[in-house]
Amino acid sequence: MTQTIFITGSSTGLGRAAALLFAQKGWKVIATMRNPAAETELGQVAGVTVMPLDVTDPAQVAQTAKAALALGPVDVLFNNAGYGLAGPFEGASDEQLVREIDTNLLGVMRVTQAFLPALRERGRGTIITTTSIGGLVTFPFNSVYHATKWGLEGWSESLAFELAPFGIRVKTVAPGGIATDFASRSLVLTSHSAYAEAMGKTFAAFTNPERRGHGSTAEQIAEAVYAAATEDDGRVTVVAGEDAKATYAQRLAVGIEAFRAGIRSQFLGA
Repeated sequence: MTQTIFITGSSTGLGRAAALLFAQKGWKVIATMRNPAAETELGQVAGVTVMPLDVTDPAQVAQTAKAALALGPVDVLFNNAGYGLAGPFEGASDEQLVREIDTNLLGVMRVTQAFLPALRERGRGTIITTTSIGGLVTFPFNSVYHATKWGLEGWSESLAFELAPFGIRVKTVAPGGIATDFASRSLVLTSHSAYAEAMGKTFAAFTNPERRGHGSTAEQIAEAVYAAATEDDGRVTVVAGEDAKATYAQRLAVGIEAFRAGIRSQFLGA
């Protein structure tokens, strides 16, 4: 029996790679994005249906979920839409704060809530959310992004308890660096002159070619998403990518404060 996955944020990067992988594996894929009119290739792939979805628009979330379920049962919901907000917290505008939380955190909650009645009534299904290694550890000048990703990890872990009796699994995929255009397409920067020196050091550390060389491709992380969708190993959080696995293992091994000292030294030279 053919299974169906509903994916948010499918236009580029991980969402697109996941859509292509699941379609290749014989799944029906409902790939959603804010501007489907700009998508000329994904909709031509066998098994892929493209639909519009802005996760910050509650009315459209309800409408698109209804349209997707009208095509048949959805077995897996993959919450992937999101973007980064980086830079000094003091320099963030209220509009930037609201948009980041509205997209990364509330957007995931809205979409999940829209599909829960159908999943619960069927008595099975899987909800997967892209978080980040930034939902398990922190780095300088990413505080609001971390707030959303740590929020998603906590939300998912709690939700897993209450949905388990209905046969619904809840999982997160927490990748490290992914070789996509995330930094140019999905990253908003704040600024404040008081933090210029420290921000410069942090940016230099983040963009160090040696560090970036340890990242994963979108296709590799998509494989982790596929595994999360098809394997029931009891885990809620799946750390994906060798860099993310090494970073998280180090935090667990040395303890929080020693890990923070290492991050401070690496990114701020202090």
